[in-house]
Formats: sequence, structure tokens, C-alpha cells
Amino acid sequence: MIKLLALDLDGTTLNSNGIVPDANRKAIRAAEDRGVLVTIATGRRFRDAQPVGLDLELNAPLITHNGGLLKYADSMETVAYSLLSNETSLEIVTVGKNLGGDALVSTDPHGRGTLLYDRVSEDNAPLQKYIKWAATLHGDEAEKSVAHVPALEDIVHEHDVVHISFSGNCRTMYALETSLKAELGDDVAILTTVYTRLDFTLIDILPPDASKGFGVAKLAGINSITPQEIMAIGDNYNDLEMLDYAGTAVVMGNADPKLLERGEFYTTLSNDEGGVAAAIERFILS
Repeated sequence: MIKLLALDLDGTTLNSNGIVPDANRKAIRAAEDRGVLVTIATGRRFRDAQPVGLDLELNAPLITHNGGLLKYADSMETVAYSLLSNETSLEIVTVGKNLGGDALVSTDPHGRGTLLYDRVSEDNAPLQKYIKWAATLHGDEAEKSVAHVPALEDIVHEHDVVHISFSGNCRTMYALETSLKAELGDDVAILTTVYTRLDFTLIDILPPDASKGFGVAKLAGINSITPQEIMAIGDNYNDLEMLDYAGTAVVMGNADPKLLERGEFYTTLSNDEGGVAAAIERFILS
């Protein structure tokens, strides 16, 4: 019996237009009516995931920052979080920038979250687009949502850092990821999300005890739920640990080809075909 449902957000619960399809919305509500805890497990920071959590009125805390922060969308109660140390944060920013990366530093686990940056390369169109999107999304709180600072190296020690990310085209980010792993070793967890069709890669760097798998495990432990009672649905590499952890693992029809090759994962419809709703119907409502 499924007692906990963990849903990736982008490419999974949301369709290609960034909207929750009605079929998914109805299925999620039906699952909650059956007594299932439903959470979003996303690489997004809390502030960017909160609007969807509020819209869906989920009955469990959101798992955000790739498992680095568990927090209720409505009450904003912080359930659990992990932080990068001041020394590690400085090293990540320094190494990443020296290798040509544009760093985004996510802070403030007890509030709604603030994103700090000091530069955006001219050719990093996805990052330019994200910063504009985030500012627009949060309206009057845009300055609290995304803040430009003169130099991250000078102020990163003043903040509680949940995670640091770099983004860009796939080739550049592959080289950066390889170098970061060599420099940082086991001091951090490095999670990569690759969108080959968009030629875009996102690298998230978190404390070593942070991942969607760890986040789902923390939420399950709080509620005395076993892995066999968990269902997880995702579409990309940063979902892999929670998919491996869950007793019932589902990948979207639009998932990365390497995930679709995993025979132990059930493949549902794509995010534009209500794949989440179809999986909930099959494994929870049937």
C-alpha cells in the first residue's frame, strides 16, 4: 500500500507550459483523500516551488533544493535542512568562477529564500532568462527573491547556504562538473540535471547528506513510512536516488533515455499526456 507519493515538479507534475494539468490535480487530490501523503520533490528552491505547493494544497512539506530543505508551503514551518559550511561555500564559488561558471547561491532556510549572484555571462541565456522569470514570479518581493551582489566571495560567509548551482550549455557544464568533482571530492553532493534537447545543464552542489533520496527518506522517517510504502515519479538524473529508494519507481515517458532503459522502473505517459495522473491511477487508486 502506498503511503507517501513524491513527485518531481518540472518535466513531471508540470506540463511543457509549466502548468499542472487538471488530470494530475484531480489524481493528487484523490490520492490524498485515500490517506496518502503527497509531496513535491524538486531541485527548485523553496521560494520557487511554494506557489505550486500552495496551489495544490499538499498535505506534506515540500522537499526542495534537491532534498536540502523540507518545508511546508502554507505555514512555512521548516521541518529539516542541511547547510554547506562557510569554508565549503567559499571554495565552491571560487573554484566554479575560476572555471568560468556563473554561481547562484541559495540562502535563508528559515524564510522564503534569497538567491545571490554577482555575474551572468553574456552567452548564458538560460541563466539570464531564469533571473528574469524569478523576479517576475515574485513581484513585489523580487529584490528579496533574487539579489545581485558585488562579489560572492566577500559575502558568502555571512549567510546560511543551502545550495549553490551553476548552469549553461551541456558541453561547458560537463567540463565544469568534472573539474568540480575532482576539486571538491566527497565534501559535497553534486547533482546534475541535463536537458539535451535544450542544450542546457544545471549543476546543483549541496551538503553530502542532501539529495531527493535523502529528502524522501527524512520525510518517510518522520512519518514511520517504509521504502516499500513509497512511490516516486521523476524524469531526470537528479530524481535517480529517490527512484532507487522508493518501492514503486515511475519514470515519465519524456524522461532521459538512460532512465527509460532501467527495466525496474515503470514508464508512464509523458508530462504532456497526464503521466502523473496515469501512474497514480495505476498504483494508488486502482
